[in-house]
Amino acid sequence: MGIDKYTNQIIEGNCVEVMKKFDDEVIDLTVTSPPYDDLRNYKGFVFPFENIAKELYRITKQGGVVVWVVNDATIDGNETGTSFKQALFFQQVGFNLHDTMIFRKTNPIPQIYRKRYNNEFEFMFVFSKGTVKTHNPLMVDCLHAGLELNGTTYKNFSKNEQVREKLAKPVKDKKIKGNIWEYVVGKKQEDQEAKGHPAPFPCELVRDHIKSWTNQGDIVLDPMSGSGTTARVACEMGRKYIGIDISHEYCEIARQRVKLIENAPTLFIVEEPTFEYTDKQTKSTATNKGFGVIGA
Repeated sequence: MGIDKYTNQIIEGNCVEVMKKFDDEVIDLTVTSPPYDDLRNYKGFVFPFENIAKELYRITKQGGVVVWVVNDATIDGNETGTSFKQALFFQQVGFNLHDTMIFRKTNPIPQIYRKRYNNEFEFMFVFSKGTVKTHNPLMVDCLHAGLELNGTTYKNFSKNEQVREKLAKPVKDKKIKGNIWEYVVGKKQEDQEAKGHPAPFPCELVRDHIKSWTNQGDIVLDPMSGSGTTARVACEMGRKYIGIDISHEYCEIARQRVKLIENAPTLFIVEEPTFEYTDKQTKSTATNKGFGVIGA
């Protein structure tokens, strides 16, 4: 059975010990937020970061992705830099640092004045094992869609002659979204299901990463699943999920959240408009097939 005997489950246990039971290169995507810098109370459980990173590398498929959502504590006016240290260690074990993304909170918690600006974001480090295999880029509207914006370019017709001409091409309707993603935290009904956990991240954040890095039927892991947001969204989107957490209480919350999705009316996957984009470095053209979920 291999990895299939662990899929579509919330597993209570030490994530390192559980992952050791997995075969090599079986996970398509990991989306997780570890208990960084003791900023939250996780009931005294320890966080063996280096062992977790090594196991994630072993079990991630070639071309697979790990999304690591982290931040740093500030102690006596000095940020720990733990997030960057972890990113460097991921590189040491073999991952590529594919992208350093930002999760910006539109409703950050106000902080006591400490001669510094209010913190409104967390890092989303996107690691890949080799070259990313799946990328379904999120698309956004172009501000100047349809307009013809004048520009100039040089064209070489021979070694001794250059001709400068004006270009006026209509701006496309859509472009690839940037790497700063904004979300409201804890306000949507689907996020309030996780009230029993001190630091759940938004379902929409997970949804966007699952859209970006996986396809239907892929396996999505959260080795520190907490309230089960990653498992919940993966289930909703037709992916296989594995959630692991050492806390019995959090596992029960996660199971209840997944059960809400499993017991919901039958879901159909529907495709949204398809957009083409061109990679300027490789000159290759790829297609973005979006999708949504509707109830029966």
